[in-house]
Amino acid sequence: MMMKLADLIEENVEEIAALDAVNGGKLFTLCKAIDIPGAARTLRYYAGAADKIHGTVLKMSKGLQGYTLREPIGVVGSIIPWNFPTTMFFMKAAPALAAGCTLVVKPAEQTPLSALYYAHLAKLAGIPDGVLNVVNGFGETAGAAISAHMDIDKVTFTGSTEVGRKIMAAAAASNLKPVSLELGGKSPLLIFDDADIDQAADIAFRGMFYNKGEICVASSRVYVQEGIYEKLVKKLVEKAKATVVGDPFDPQVNQGPQTDKKQFEKILSYIEHGKREGATLLTGGKHVGQKGYYIEPTIFTDVNEDMIITKEEIFGPVMSLMKFNMVIEMGFFRTMEEAIKRANNTTYGLASGIITKNLNVANTVSRSIRAGVVWINCYTAFDVDCPYGGYKMSGFGRDFGLDALNQYLQIKSVVTPIHDSPWH
Repeated sequence: MMMKLADLIEENVEEIAALDAVNGGKLFTLCKAIDIPGAARTLRYYAGAADKIHGTVLKMSKGLQGYTLREPIGVVGSIIPWNFPTTMFFMKAAPALAAGCTLVVKPAEQTPLSALYYAHLAKLAGIPDGVLNVVNGFGETAGAAISAHMDIDKVTFTGSTEVGRKIMAAAAASNLKPVSLELGGKSPLLIFDDADIDQAADIAFRGMFYNKGEICVASSRVYVQEGIYEKLVKKLVEKAKATVVGDPFDPQVNQGPQTDKKQFEKILSYIEHGKREGATLLTGGKHVGQKGYYIEPTIFTDVNEDMIITKEEIFGPVMSLMKFNMVIEMGFFRTMEEAIKRANNTTYGLASGIITKNLNVANTVSRSIRAGVVWINCYTAFDVDCPYGGYKMSGFGRDFGLDALNQYLQIKSVVTPIHDSPWH
């Protein structure tokens, strides 16, 4: 059934991509090329795992035979955000279905259309009624009802840290259902002075401005070693100024509108905060056009760790550029030490990036940054086989990979006495 659903998604890629573009302002071409085919791949990956869920035989110390069973956790409540409606739907639904669970999916109220279409396709694929359910509504009503429901056995949520706290509280106050949370981020990207300037500029720009900055792992804090700082700043500004902002159905456009008016106004308010606190606005910062929620790609420099734009997740096209120093007399170790300390100076820990040609730097920094994902000489390099999730206030639990499958399974131990066992 999951394989059939994957086939149906690919057959309807144009329509689904259009729904996500209309609903969320996402680029139609990228939805069609990346998000929708990615959903089909995710389904097939977990469909392939469905008949490979095994327990273990236990070597027990007494005259006992023991083994474990992995059983579906039960009914899963899945509350997903608006920035990647398709990706998030199947990031949660595919492993839960493969584990044998049933689901209640609540899409974000801003982007409900593709979720409803997936429920329709699930029925066509032969998935029985009641297995994959889509319930529309607002977070404070439908989301709260899922979190507090006594017959829901697990909640998985991607969204803000503030809402994640509420879900945990509701789960604890109800039936103590387990919760997995993928929350906000303020991800650092560390660029060392041995980096290729063009490659570094491409990675940094794409890491921040992909999907108009509405991405949890956005490389919103870019730390550049002083030897290449000026050159890199120049290239990033050039890229920002060359970005075409406009209609997400226009193939020439690089950046569509922000998802809704509330998000649009929130991003503009953060830009004003940055200016008031003394950061230098290098480029962008303004509304594009007379209508719609379009914002120019925005880059600040002269930013420090105490500013609001450095500490809080903006979730929009706003980059903070910072410099870290070379410490010649102590070699590269002190340089790394400063960069690591500043990278970790955040309540979040979702993702991070390192750009360097030095293997020792890459290894040391990747083991020192407290984040769930570290990308070396790349960024947003997701794969369905690679677990993804956060440290600290970016949440806990993992999506993707077999680690995600295990979140929807209970372990049951079965023990039988063996009398006169020769192994006892």
